[in-house]
Order: sequence, then C-alpha cells, then structure tokens
Amino acid sequence: MSIDDPGEVPTKASLARSDGGYLGFLREVALTVVVAGAVGSVGLMLWVGRRNPSTVLLSLFVAWVLSPFIALLLADMVSKRWSAITRATLYGVMLVLALGSLAFYGDVVWRPRSQPAFMFLVVPLGSWMLMMIVVPMAALISRRL
Repeated sequence: MSIDDPGEVPTKASLARSDGGYLGFLREVALTVVVAGAVGSVGLMLWVGRRNPSTVLLSLFVAWVLSPFIALLLADMVSKRWSAITRATLYGVMLVLALGSLAFYGDVVWRPRSQPAFMFLVVPLGSWMLMMIVVPMAALISRRL
C-alpha cells in the first residue's frame, strides 16, 4: 500500500512489512498479554469459586470470563487488512482489557467480598462494551483520514 495510491489493494508482502517495527512489536506484546490475561482470569475465577459444588455454573463462568479474550484473539486474526490506526487501537484495547481484568479479579481474590461473582459478571460485560465501542470508532476515524 502506498501513500500515492490509497485505494491500492495491499499485497501479502506489503502487509508483512507494515506489521514490522513498532506495530509488530505492539502486536506481539498484546497477544502475549491477552493469553496471560485469559489464563490468569480463569485461574482467579476458579480460585474464588473453588468451594462452589456446581460444575455447570463454574463452566458457564469460565465461558463468560474467557469470551472477551477469545473475541480479541479472533479480532486479531481478521485484522490483517485493517488500517494501522485500527490495529494499533485493537492492540491497545487488548492490553487494557487483559491488564484491567487481572487487576479487578486480583482485587476480588486479595480483598474477599460477600458477593465475589459480581465482578466476574460485570468485567466481561464492560470488556465487551469497550471493545464494541472503541475499535469500530477507530476504524471509522481511520477511514476519514
């Protein structure tokens, strides 16, 4: 893709080159943090729910807590043809959501509450809302530039 012809369809080689440098590094860090965030979030959720005898309920919580992380990984897979601004925004959202989730869930573990499940319901919901607002906005803005 060149600056002279913004309508040019990117080739595989140009996409590989555009992913190098800062954006490529940001992507690798974001993917690593998302995977660590997913594993850590599920681990913290299972620790908080370790005394719950319902396997079905724990399985539903695992699916709900993992859902934003899976969506982020799927978004990364389809983002190859997105603009650099949109991809950078996606990678930023990946970092914020993974680290934020771990912070909220860690707080539940280290400062027990009477209703710990609330955080494990609300944080994924907030994550979905943030993803559904920020990434499309970045795509819309990048199209207008």
